[in-house]
Amino acid sequence: MSTHTFTLNGEKVTVEAEDDVRLLWVLRDLLGVTGPKYGCGIEVCRACTSHINGKAFNPCSVRVGDIADDDEVTTVEGLPATADAELHPMQEAWLERDVAQCGYCQPGQIMTAVAKVRQARAEGRDIGDDDLDEIRNICRCGTYNRIREAIVEGARRM
Repeated sequence: MSTHTFTLNGEKVTVEAEDDVRLLWVLRDLLGVTGPKYGCGIEVCRACTSHINGKAFNPCSVRVGDIADDDEVTTVEGLPATADAELHPMQEAWLERDVAQCGYCQPGQIMTAVAKVRQARAEGRDIGDDDLDEIRNICRCGTYNRIREAIVEGARRM
């Protein structure tokens, strides 16, 4: 068993786990952070999408042993703090557009959307249809039109 320390949602955490345990299981089972969902375990569904050092990633496919002491992991639970608000603007847009049906994929969808908006802004532009087309998170309920609308609205507020 190894000791792993990193920042999770703004707080330094330390866990004991084998190096090859996927970070998703460390988050969910050892740290009690259940926003990232397990869907496929192979980066296809992206229900677990979170941020590492501000960029989207899928903790289902990352070993906890590959997380460095100075890495910052943000899950949907920690997203509001990045906007210094009770809810992140993207979460507010999600609620206003009534995106969720079953809700299972929504944390990963929101985290992907925020990362995509930040990427577009870093490139000096607003998010567009091409960016939205690049998002590959799977929604079993098929609310893709409302997801796209919410991303555009959330981006406007960010």
